[in-house]
Amino acid sequence: MAVQAPKRLEISGLLTEGTHLIGGEWVPAASGETIDVIDPATQDLLLRVPRGGAEDIDAAVRAAAAAFPAWRDTSPAARAEALYRFADVCRRHDAELTTLEAMEVGHPRWPTSGAPRTLTYVAGLTDKVTGQTLPAASPAVLGLTIREPFGVCGSIIPWNTPGPLMITDLAPAIAVGNTLVVKPPEDAPLTCLLLGKLALEAGIPPGVVNVVTGYGTEAGAALPAHPLVRHMCFTGSPETGTKIMEACARNLIPLRVELGGKSPQIVLRDANLARAVPTIARSITMNTGQVCAAGSRLLVSESMRQDLVEAVRAEFEKVRVGPWYEDVEMGPLISAKQEQRVLGYLDIGREEGAEVVTGGHKLTGQKYGRGFFVEPTIFDRVDPGMRIAQEEIFGPVLSVLTFDDEDEAIAIANGTTYGLSASVWTSDVSRAVRLARGIQAGMITINGFASSGAIGAPWGGYKHSGFGRSMSAESVLDYTQIKTVILNAVD
Repeated sequence: MAVQAPKRLEISGLLTEGTHLIGGEWVPAASGETIDVIDPATQDLLLRVPRGGAEDIDAAVRAAAAAFPAWRDTSPAARAEALYRFADVCRRHDAELTTLEAMEVGHPRWPTSGAPRTLTYVAGLTDKVTGQTLPAASPAVLGLTIREPFGVCGSIIPWNTPGPLMITDLAPAIAVGNTLVVKPPEDAPLTCLLLGKLALEAGIPPGVVNVVTGYGTEAGAALPAHPLVRHMCFTGSPETGTKIMEACARNLIPLRVELGGKSPQIVLRDANLARAVPTIARSITMNTGQVCAAGSRLLVSESMRQDLVEAVRAEFEKVRVGPWYEDVEMGPLISAKQEQRVLGYLDIGREEGAEVVTGGHKLTGQKYGRGFFVEPTIFDRVDPGMRIAQEEIFGPVLSVLTFDDEDEAIAIANGTTYGLSASVWTSDVSRAVRLARGIQAGMITINGFASSGAIGAPWGGYKHSGFGRSMSAESVLDYTQIKTVILNAVD
C-alpha cells in the first residue's frame, strides 16, 4: 500500500536554483549553464541545477582534498557523533526527502528515505574499525596493522533511488575519515543536493561532502579521471561502468561497481504461492521495475506454469498506476529516453515470439498523457536465449521461463552475464540449500526478495553485476587501506 503523500513541496524553499555544493558553498556551474529537472509524471519543471563539468569537479575535489587532513585526524568517536547528528537531521526532514525523491524519480512516496537508518548503522561501526597485531619472530619486534582512509573519494549515483544510494556511499566513506565528491544523476539530482545541505546542517565540516551536478559524459567522466581522487564507487550500467573502470585503471585507484542484474525467481512445486505471488509481482513493479535487483525472470516447471502465470497476471492487473501523489503502487518511468527503451523491449519480445499475457503498451488517457507511463507487462513462453531474458530492461517487464528439474533451473538462472540476486521459493530446506549453492549471484533469498528484513546484509554482484559490497560492515572496511607498522626495539 502506497503511503499517502503530503502536498507537493515548494522546492525553491529547500534548494537554491542553479547551485551545487562545493567546499560548503552553494555556487553555480563555472559555465553558468543549467539542466532542467522535470517531474516524470507530468513533465513539469521542478528546478534547474548547474551543468557542472571538469572545472567544477576540479574545484570540488580540491575542496575535498583541503578538508581531508583535519577530517582524517578527527577522533573516530567524534566522526560517529557527526553521523548520529546527520541521522537526526535526516529524520526531522524525512518527509521532505521522501517527497522530493518521489517528485523527481516518479515512484510512489515511500514510508521513509532510509537515510537515518543507514547513517545510524554506520555511525555505530565508526569507532570500531581496528587493525591487528602480528606474530613476531622476536620479543624485540612488534608488528601491527592499522586501517587508514584513502583521501578524496568519488561517488557516481544512479537515478532510480538517488537518496538511499548516496547515503549508502557517503556514510561509510566519511565514517572512516575520507572526504567525498558526489556526482548525482542529471535526471534526479535534487534529493542528493538536499542531503548535502542536511550534512552541513548536521555539522559535517565544509568540504567533507561535496555535490556537483551535471551530465555523466561531462562531470561524471571528469571525476574518476581527476588525479587527486583515490577511490571510486559507481552504480549504473555495465557500459558506463567499463568506462569508469578504464579511468580508474589509468590512475591506479580502487573501484566498487554495481552494474545491474537480471534476477531469477525460481518457484518450485512446494512453494507457498500465497506468499510468493504478491512478492513476485512487487519485485518487478516496485519503482516501475527500475531496480537493479528487480525479479525480472520467473522460472517455473511446465506442470505448474499455467496456474502460476494466471495468478501473477491477476496480481499485475491489480497494480494501481499513476502519479506519486495519488494512492498508487507504481509510477512512471524516469524519462522519455527510458520510456522509449522499455517500449522498444516490448516490441523486441513480440518479435522474438514471446506471448504477452498482460500489458505490453504505453498507458494513455488524461491521467497518463503527459507522463512516461507503461503498463506492467508479462511475457510468457520465453526462451532463455531471447533478448528479453538476457538483457536488463529496467522496466516493469516480467519474462516467464520453464525448467524440467533443479539442474536446468540453475543453468537458466546462471545463463546470463549478470549475477546480482536471486529468489528461490520452496518449503524444502534441502532443495533451498542446493539452489542457493548453485546459483551464481551475490545474494540469494529463500522465500522472499532481496534482503527481506536482514540488517547489514552485504550487497553486490557476481560476473557483470560488478564487484565489491555495500550496505554492510564490509563497505566500511572497503573505504580503508591497510598499513603495516613494524617496531624494532633499540637496545
